[in-house]
Amino acid sequence: MEVQQLQDVILTTPAPDNNHVFYKENLIGTLLAIFGHFVISIALNLQKYSHIRLAGLKDPRSYFKTKTWWFGLLLMILGEIMVFSSYAFAPLSLIVPLSAVSLIASSLIGIIFIKEKWKPKEFFRRYILSFVGCGLTIIGIYLLVTFGPNSHEKMTGDVIVRHLVSWPYLVYTLVEILAFCSLLYFYKQKNANYMIVILLLVALLGSTTVVSVKAVAGMIIVSIQGSMQLGYPIFYVMFVCMVATAIAQASYLSQASQLYDSALISSVNYIVSTSIAICAGAIFYVDFYGEDVLHLCMFSLGILLAFLGAFLITRTKKKKKTFEPYVTMSSLSGLQSMHDNGNAIQPDFGSFSYGTLQNNDSFSEIYTPATLPVVTEEASPATQDHNKTE
Repeated sequence: MEVQQLQDVILTTPAPDNNHVFYKENLIGTLLAIFGHFVISIALNLQKYSHIRLAGLKDPRSYFKTKTWWFGLLLMILGEIMVFSSYAFAPLSLIVPLSAVSLIASSLIGIIFIKEKWKPKEFFRRYILSFVGCGLTIIGIYLLVTFGPNSHEKMTGDVIVRHLVSWPYLVYTLVEILAFCSLLYFYKQKNANYMIVILLLVALLGSTTVVSVKAVAGMIIVSIQGSMQLGYPIFYVMFVCMVATAIAQASYLSQASQLYDSALISSVNYIVSTSIAICAGAIFYVDFYGEDVLHLCMFSLGILLAFLGAFLITRTKKKKKTFEPYVTMSSLSGLQSMHDNGNAIQPDFGSFSYGTLQNNDSFSEIYTPATLPVVTEEASPATQDHNKTE
């Protein structure tokens, strides 16, 4: 009788609620990512404020000798650690889109604290765009957190290896390598310096970076919890991939910033990189396995709202005006043709024709000297009388 009662108690006892545990881990990862990106944006604006202050006061000190700049650097390191740790708790597809928080924070800090100045005609329009963009991004983040993927798996060495050699990820890696090589060929050999080409290179590298970051962060957290994972070779393989792709990613972003406006780069890079990173997370870590249609649709809506909000936020940033000289060599076709023919505009010192332009048929045909009319002045009466007296 007692055995039967014990069996009934065991059968009727509810199992641990894994969904509650997963929700708690998602919440921890989400908060770490949000606060991490917020701290990073504060750090960047502190360093920007340090540069602006030194330039305004004409301080002879370098920016790295100020306390404000070093405090910003410490905050940046703290924020990066928080973002890095967030990948160990929440799914990759949920953490990656949360980088839009840095765009919201930078926009608000730039308007309120740094007090960026606008013309009266542009202020109202840009203020409305910034407000609407922040609102759409916040709604998108709420939908992402509420309807995001809920898959959780301990990042052990065996799990990482199993995901790495799975045929969906092997096919994805092959397609990614072919696409990267093709884009790199057009960029280097064909001089296709289009912004989308460069940012696609950044996004493909970034997808490998975030996959490696989640693996490294997850294995570190599991090791801290008591199950040592740092002895697996896959940990060091992922660590090398993370560092190498991050450095290459920064290099291509630097090249893009030299050719195009930084505000446009921020929005397009966020959209392209987030899309490809979500695809990589869905394939490698199977983030959306078992999710119903409602969650997938609402998550997609949150992504679209975050993209639209990020685009509107970056539209409010000032565009840098590049200085253009009044006269450029390219605008004078005749002078440019002289360079193309190997002729020097000004001969070397000591030559016979120093101080004069060399004779060039093409140059003389294009630029013929203007002839001024000769005006003969009639002698005044006083001058005529003077000549008669002589």
